[in-house]
Amino acid sequence: MHSFPSHHTVERLERERVMASLIVPDIFSATEDAETLRKASEGWGTNEKAIIEVLGHRNAAQRKQIREAYEQLYEEDLVKRLESELTRDFEKAVYRWILDPADRDAVLANVALRKSHPDYHVIIEISSIHSADELLEVRKAYKLRYKRSLEEDVAAHTTGDIRKLLVGIVSAYRYEGEEINARLANSEADVLHDAIKDGSFNHDEVIRILSTRSKAQLRATFNRYQEDQGTSITKNLLVEHPDDFLVALRTTIRSLNDPSKYFVKVLREAIKRAGTDEDDLTRVIVTRAEKDLKEIKEEYYKKNSVSLDQAVAKDTTGHYQAFLLTLLGNNEE
Repeated sequence: MHSFPSHHTVERLERERVMASLIVPDIFSATEDAETLRKASEGWGTNEKAIIEVLGHRNAAQRKQIREAYEQLYEEDLVKRLESELTRDFEKAVYRWILDPADRDAVLANVALRKSHPDYHVIIEISSIHSADELLEVRKAYKLRYKRSLEEDVAAHTTGDIRKLLVGIVSAYRYEGEEINARLANSEADVLHDAIKDGSFNHDEVIRILSTRSKAQLRATFNRYQEDQGTSITKNLLVEHPDDFLVALRTTIRSLNDPSKYFVKVLREAIKRAGTDEDDLTRVIVTRAEKDLKEIKEEYYKKNSVSLDQAVAKDTTGHYQAFLLTLLGNNEE
């Protein structure tokens, strides 16, 4: 029995096709690409330019075909081969890029959780910005790779209110449609306002609303909040010395409400930091190149009066820089 993609899935895929920054050729041969990559990684010196030229212009389905062709031709795992040939930030970026998107997010989530101070924002990003089906795929990939559930590991590496929030959003399977209930938006805007006014940010109702409602419903609630209070909910959550939970709460609201603006902030902070935060920079470019990086670039320029391409070029070097610029859709040598 065939299952057809839903109306919302078709709309989302069409939007991604238009907003992706990745430039892909009309015709490609997985076998030829596999041979090119073999030549590029054989012998004394690695031909990084050839690797960028191939992988930097292939979408997820094509990259999968290349990995399969490489395995058939050479009885070797292309991912392992590239890991052994490349170094540092360039190696990490290529490794993240070549994996299937759901598997990549599983790896990103695991790395984030295993840090001595877990990167909650990575878990929030994966949970909040994906569609319901994409998040489900990430959870399946995580279980396959690590033999544990993502929810289980999130719970194991967090405590208290943060645990409640993160387990709630990572387990969510949200309705994807645009239909909203205006009365519900009004009443839940009031619930959020009362909780914030009382300083009970960790209220169970706040976590319930954020981890169960559709994104369209949440946007209606946040808009209602702003109309009623004359200021955005995220501004009302700004305090001088926020704890981890409050930071996580603001990140969740911002990524559910407006992903492009959220990513612009992540990129700006990664680039602005003394010594670039390559992890954040790589993650955003690699995970959004096939989805909405064009839109993020437009938003970045609006906010910063400098193009993201220029900011990345100024802040990175060598093959790592060339690879990121290729994914950004910048074809200049």
